[in-house]
Amino acid sequence: MSFGYKTSWLAVRDAGPGEVADALGLRHRRSIDWTSGAELAYRHGVFVAGPVQGWTLAHGRIHLTQETDATHPDFPDRLRTIAAHVGDLQYFGTDRIGEYHAWARVESGVLTRAYCYVGMSGAVPLRVGEPTVVERELGVGLVGYEEVREDWGDAEWDAWHAAMPTEQHVMRIAADWSLCPLGIAEDSVSAPGIHGFPPGVEPTS
Repeated sequence: MSFGYKTSWLAVRDAGPGEVADALGLRHRRSIDWTSGAELAYRHGVFVAGPVQGWTLAHGRIHLTQETDATHPDFPDRLRTIAAHVGDLQYFGTDRIGEYHAWARVESGVLTRAYCYVGMSGAVPLRVGEPTVVERELGVGLVGYEEVREDWGDAEWDAWHAAMPTEQHVMRIAADWSLCPLGIAEDSVSAPGIHGFPPGVEPTS
């Protein structure tokens, strides 16, 4: 089993699983293989995988950012705090049910780019920095709600919605910035990863 859809993950360059787990403050840790860890983190906790092509990925559907996703005002600070321990990092999140699609990256301690769209509410709660090359190629992440005008007709609204991202766009951006976990073959990850729980979250049966 891999991961990517209906979850969130971090990508960190040149940092081991232990360093990333420390930065996330994970407790109740245990060593675990890719398939088991990826599946488990969809239910609870966070799985920090063994390095793949120089990237360490940490995924958790619920607990990755301590239930602070890209719609929360504290999200940028949370990413910068993690980056202070492990260096440059990237965040990706997607959930087709609520149409939550987000991506962000911190470089040299600065949140240089972040975008979040929530289709259920039609909102763009986070928009930082200029769109990257891949975003411009895909035609997403270019506009926010501040461009909306009261006198828009159907054509303008159709164009605005067409410029909003989907889960497939999140995967394409991840593949361009670092790597997309969907493209990682399970049997290609031999090094064990770490599964654990962030502060305030206790293991469940």
